[in-house]
Amino acid sequence: MRLPPLPRPRSLAGQLFAMQAVLITVVVAGYALFTYISDRSQAEAAAGRQARAVARTVADSPSVHAAIRTADPTGRLQPYALRVMHDTGVDFITIMDPQGIRWTHPDPQRIGGHFLGHIGRSQNGETFTETYTGTLGPSVRAVTPIEDGGRIVGLVSAGIKVEAISARLQDQVTALFGVAAGALVLGAVGTYVVNARLRRHTHGMNAAELSRMHDYHQAALHAVREGLLLLDGQYRVALINDGGQELLGVTGDVVSRSVADLGLPAPLTGVLLSSEPRVDEVHLTADRVVAVNTSPVSGGERRGTIVTLRDVTELQSLMGELDSERGFTQALRSQAHEAANRLHTVVSLIELGRAEEAVEFATAELELAQALTDQVVAAVGEPVLAALLLGKTAQANERGVELVVSGDSRLDDGVLPEHLPARDLVTLLGNLVDNAVDAAQGSVPARVTVTAYTEGDAELVLRVADSGPGVAPAHSDAVFRRGFSTKPAGPGGRGLGLALVRQTVQRHEGALSVARSADGGAEFEVRLPLRVGAVSGGGA
Repeated sequence: MRLPPLPRPRSLAGQLFAMQAVLITVVVAGYALFTYISDRSQAEAAAGRQARAVARTVADSPSVHAAIRTADPTGRLQPYALRVMHDTGVDFITIMDPQGIRWTHPDPQRIGGHFLGHIGRSQNGETFTETYTGTLGPSVRAVTPIEDGGRIVGLVSAGIKVEAISARLQDQVTALFGVAAGALVLGAVGTYVVNARLRRHTHGMNAAELSRMHDYHQAALHAVREGLLLLDGQYRVALINDGGQELLGVTGDVVSRSVADLGLPAPLTGVLLSSEPRVDEVHLTADRVVAVNTSPVSGGERRGTIVTLRDVTELQSLMGELDSERGFTQALRSQAHEAANRLHTVVSLIELGRAEEAVEFATAELELAQALTDQVVAAVGEPVLAALLLGKTAQANERGVELVVSGDSRLDDGVLPEHLPARDLVTLLGNLVDNAVDAAQGSVPARVTVTAYTEGDAELVLRVADSGPGVAPAHSDAVFRRGFSTKPAGPGGRGLGLALVRQTVQRHEGALSVARSADGGAEFEVRLPLRVGAVSGGGA
């Protein structure tokens, strides 16, 4: 047998509506009950004061004193008591002798009987009020003595029936409950409107579903490696995941802080503060290369920005290596073409019977190539940098630029410590050489000079000078910013190489500077500490 489906838990909005409706009902009912009890108490107190005043007035009346002295007090007092009852609105006035025998009563049949109630305190000269059930039912009554020359010659009791007091409260109670019902209806309508809005915002989900969604949201947010950053309309951080904090290099609680206060590089801060969408823009942080995408959130007005960050540090490094390989390939193709030309020349000389000249020509080419290799290897024994310089030399020659290694260079194999990885050195020297070749191309003479050496065991110095137009003093700092270039942008963009150089130098706590070279162009110098904790002086 198939069991019926369990009822779905009420939505959060529905639960709040029910809770608020019950709360309003309890508050209004409690207030109505309190007001009713308070009004009833006040009505009984007012009735007691009225009865007391009437009883004292009757007790002090000269006609009452005169009637008591007669042989038939009832004959004179009964009409008087009925008239006062009618005029004052009390339900009974009973005049009696000091022992409590009635002289008057609203019901003539009760005259002569004993008064039902307490009279002892009045027999002692005291006026008091009480609620007592007598011949007319429950009533609020006052009892007071009639004194004549210091003697108590009689007693007066005036009272108002409890049912009369209740009748007086009936109109007030009706109005009170009408107001309470109106307040309940108004509160219920207001609660319904508020909860209908809440229901739209929560999509009708109950508290358990919202809690589960929040848990999923938090888990998914912090599980993804890509960075996610949500900014509000004032460009303050509304949300950031672990990946975002890692890629931006920020620590601690940054929520509610302005983007401008995060200490990010100026170009990256400018992108985050921009109101225009950005797609896969490459920017640098303290030690990462990130691709930034921004998308404004709007709903009639600007509400914020969604920022996604993707780590492309490895990709950028691979792209640099690919560019180098592409350059090497082009250089090898050119050299293969030149080698074929030289080989044809040697063959032709042999065919012409000039074998000796053919050998001399071939030997000269080999000696030139070997001399170049020997020069680089002798100056730079570190194999990765030596290979890089040989490849860059071929690339530079292909573009009509002479790349030479200065005679001051001296970098033996095994000198570089482990905290200076070969990849970072390739980034530094490769980008500096590429930048210098770009600058020197077209100049006369077109030359790039590379110097690499260590100063004792303290610093590694890399210096690259070119014969190009140089760097204006006003641009000595801007040239290291991402996107800055004095040349037209190519297909892959410009201005990233020197920014990567500065990022790498800063990561290793080194120094980077630019000055005028001996050939009239720019001379970039990098100084990196060889010991961990040793910081170079100066900086970019």
